[in-house]
Amino acid sequence: MLKEERQAYIIHQINIHNKVLSSDLSVQLNVSEDTIRRDLNELAESGKVLKVYGGALSKSFQYPFQEGNVYAKEAKKEIASKAISLIKSGMTILVGGGTSMIELARLVPKDIQCTFFTISPLVALELAEKENLEVILIGGKLSRNTNVVSGSQVINELTDIKVDLCLLGTNSLSVEEGVTDSDWEVVQIKKAMIRCSQKLGVLSIVEKLNSNQKLRVCPLKDISYLITDLNPKHPSLAEFSKQITVI
Repeated sequence: MLKEERQAYIIHQINIHNKVLSSDLSVQLNVSEDTIRRDLNELAESGKVLKVYGGALSKSFQYPFQEGNVYAKEAKKEIASKAISLIKSGMTILVGGGTSMIELARLVPKDIQCTFFTISPLVALELAEKENLEVILIGGKLSRNTNVVSGSQVINELTDIKVDLCLLGTNSLSVEEGVTDSDWEVVQIKKAMIRCSQKLGVLSIVEKLNSNQKLRVCPLKDISYLITDLNPKHPSLAEFSKQITVI
């Protein structure tokens, strides 16, 4: 595989999954980790990715956001508009971070009255624009790479919360493995969020479906709603529809 093809593959994987690990790319592309590190350094120097320890992040995570850096922005808007249908006045809702959640926060109707908890300062700021919402930002260590809070303090605070609905983005989702991720700390936070929620909605662009990462967040049976940019009756969602509600 030519270097240009290899780097195009890397960019595509970063755009879909938001984060990639050098070790995983080395296996997928059958090249050394040194080769992958050189590729990531070149891509970072040209402004196409954000280099982090052990891998790279999508430019979507760089704040302030630039419209051209948000991958599949229109698809994420469509997903967010569908997810809004799950939100009713009087509910208590817990939401994660990421660009899909920011789009959702922007679309919450001004006449809805409910309480939002979030681990994302950026999502909290968008929600705070709606005067009928009570917005509570959960405290913890702020990750400069992902702009969400993490650590044991977040998990401790989540144990004292009980919400009607949790809305999360995902790194990967499959029928066999459910929601999976590559970051141990992210997995622990998401598990704590799910434990304090009566229902779980997962927001995912179609390209993340039928893919798996190394660490499991939750099995498919724990998901109440899957919200994608496809028509719920699309053939590629058939296996998911047999087990959970697809929106």
